[in-house]
Amino acid sequence: MPSTRRAYIVPLPGQRTLPLGERCLVMGILNITPDSFAERFPKTDPDVAIDAALRMQDEGADLIDIGGESTRPGAEPVSADEERRRVLPVIERLAPQLRIPISVDTYKSEVARDAVAAGASIINDVRGLRTDPRVATVAAETGAALIVMHSRGVSKTMYAEAVYEDVIVDATRELGESLVTAAARGVPRERTIVDPGIGFAKRVAHSYGVLARLPELAAALDRPLLVGPSRKSFMRDAIGDVRPAERDWGTAAAIAAAVLAGVHIVRVHNVAAMRQVVRVAEEVLNHG
Repeated sequence: MPSTRRAYIVPLPGQRTLPLGERCLVMGILNITPDSFAERFPKTDPDVAIDAALRMQDEGADLIDIGGESTRPGAEPVSADEERRRVLPVIERLAPQLRIPISVDTYKSEVARDAVAAGASIINDVRGLRTDPRVATVAAETGAALIVMHSRGVSKTMYAEAVYEDVIVDATRELGESLVTAAARGVPRERTIVDPGIGFAKRVAHSYGVLARLPELAAALDRPLLVGPSRKSFMRDAIGDVRPAERDWGTAAAIAAAVLAGVHIVRVHNVAAMRQVVRVAEEVLNHG
């Protein structure tokens, strides 16, 4: 049964705002890493990355999420200096060219601070402030919006910690703890967005369970929802062991389900195709 979507206005730096709720927004993923799980051709060259971001904007992206460290299961961490070396030149050059907000995908406060100074207006912490709560301090001091994602452990250990009494109840409680941490560091609740972390410290059944019960999470937390199922491995039981770059049909189904559940933002690799999915699912939602 289609869900309704609550409306929010998320403040951004520079007296800008991000209106959420009238329609589902599309966030394009820009991985500036040599080991991205989902792409055949790494975008480590700044010129290639910038061209990709501009192309995503032309294809209809509403936001661009830029990351310099792979968060796939088993990925090796990189230093803050290396992460900055990868993302800062791209953000600095993109900020004057893009009409849409830039999000930086990092769990390191020093990277977050420099990225916002370079032009990012949203910080996307995939560890939900568990690793470095000072990320919230950066958001509070700079006025950046803050996305907190549900996860457990680190890339190499997350699946060992995928044990839940009830995945939605547990994820809701732990995301609530992240919001409490953010508030304690001075981030107004109105500047927060939550992500249930599909595929992060979650077995296949957990990821499908989250997708099936998104309205419960939204009602419990009363914050905008971001969902990122794009090309993730939980789909393999349903579609077979195909390469990540060939999982766009499976991604489309997950994105449609998320839109019908009332999410505010979907995070995707293939902007052009998934924008079509979002728009058609929106029409179903609007006529429900």
